[in-house]
Amino acid sequence: MAKGETYEEFTAKFEPKRTTDDCYTPPEVFDAVLGWACSEYGVDPSRVVRPFWPGGDYEAAEYPPGCVVVDNPPFSILSVIVAFYQDRGVRFLLFAPTLTCMGIRRCSKVVTGAGVTYENGAKVNTSFVTNMDRCEIRSAPALRRAAEEAQASGAAQPPSYAYPPELVTAPMLANMSRWGVDFGAEPSECSFTRALDAQRAVGKGIYGSGYLIGGDALRRREEADRLASLRGGGRSQTRDGVAALGPGAGGDRPHGRERVTFRLSDRERAVVGGLG
Repeated sequence: MAKGETYEEFTAKFEPKRTTDDCYTPPEVFDAVLGWACSEYGVDPSRVVRPFWPGGDYEAAEYPPGCVVVDNPPFSILSVIVAFYQDRGVRFLLFAPTLTCMGIRRCSKVVTGAGVTYENGAKVNTSFVTNMDRCEIRSAPALRRAAEEAQASGAAQPPSYAYPPELVTAPMLANMSRWGVDFGAEPSECSFTRALDAQRAVGKGIYGSGYLIGGDALRRREEADRLASLRGGGRSQTRDGVAALGPGAGGDRPHGRERVTFRLSDRERAVVGGLG
């Protein structure tokens, strides 16, 4: 290590850098862009060529008559790539960085500003360049919407968990605090648990653990839930999903997420019956 250099600074020099030339496109985003190109420019999907891949040589690739290149090229040589295709009469729609795309000559700029997270983790404000558009510069709201919605739908959505009112977690108590509701359970009224039996059966658990409550604490909790709901806090967001704050309900299922409801086992009902 150099004099005065920290260990973190030393090791950082050997970490691979994420550059815009390594932005491999998420499949769902590419499919959305291709779908837009087919609708907007009449592109035939069977004639699409993708020459940009790790170790590939776009100059040596085959470009059959009538083909269209729809792909995400290395941004650092995008101007050279555009000139290569224009000189050979190859149609193209290429991903491009929004901030610098206007400076690329001999092509149309389709500026969307779509926020795309690529497979290497790089986040790039993305637009496109093409030789198939009648405009020199243009916006494309439908293309931006398609790219961003595809990315959102492609992201893994954790399931929504609904818990019975006999279970209290930290996010539930935090929700009560947020809405100005006092609630507490004494040691004799609660029992610590890391997971409901129904969760253990499927290899799941309560994020951050929780407590089963019984006796008068359960009645007080139901009243606390009612007050929180009246003040706007009907449910609590947790890392595991939506946790129910009231009897028999956990709120509506978040859009696009699986809803999983966990109930008490007979053993847990016996534990709750002995509390308080």
